Amino acid sequence: MKLLLTSGGVTNPSIRAALVGLLGKPIGECRALCIPTAQWGHPMCGPASVRGFLAADPASDWRFLSGLGWASLGVLELTALPSIGAERWVPWVREADVLLADGGDATYLCHWMRESGLAGLLPSLPATVWVGVSAGSMVMTPRIGDYFVEWPGAPDDRTLGLVDFSIFPHLDLFPSNTLAHARRWAAGLDTPAYAIDEQTAISVVDGVTEVISEGQWTKLRP
Repeated sequence: MKLLLTSGGVTNPSIRAALVGLLGKPIGECRALCIPTAQWGHPMCGPASVRGFLAADPASDWRFLSGLGWASLGVLELTALPSIGAERWVPWVREADVLLADGGDATYLCHWMRESGLAGLLPSLPATVWVGVSAGSMVMTPRIGDYFVEWPGAPDDRTLGLVDFSIFPHLDLFPSNTLAHARRWAAGLDTPAYAIDEQTAISVVDGVTEVISEGQWTKLRP
């Protein structure tokens, strides 16, 4: 699987060019599946925010993810998958060009990626692109730090570990997401870490990591 890990989505021409390069064809020719699951694990998310993501509202921030102009847009709700059988949903995933994972709580998303079987399927999807926003990106890291755990059911801060670094998203977007906060967060981790703003993405393909940015980012740990 090819990863495009963002804080705020495909927010500028550099990130968009990187996405098109990963897809290997124009966005308008690609089939996308939206994964809203992380939102259910975060107290600041709910029906209205999930609706905005799935509706691909061009007047909202979802224009940077679901509203990019995909050829088709479907929904993959992970909490439903264990009850319908892999024979139904696995073909949906295999037919998609890209999986769009929205933000919320990364530990909740991690739990349902494992419970649904999607996490186990990912290694068999070398051509598929995963575009994450916030928690949708953080879920691919080894740890998110206690600072970002909002789901009461989370056993700890560990996530999938498909990359070898952690991510501090929304740099300078909120008063609680300054570089000083990021440095304190990183001090509690045992992994390399990046702080990234809304104009930054991290691409990971075949183990090669590249930062794409028209904004601000910092590598916090070597």
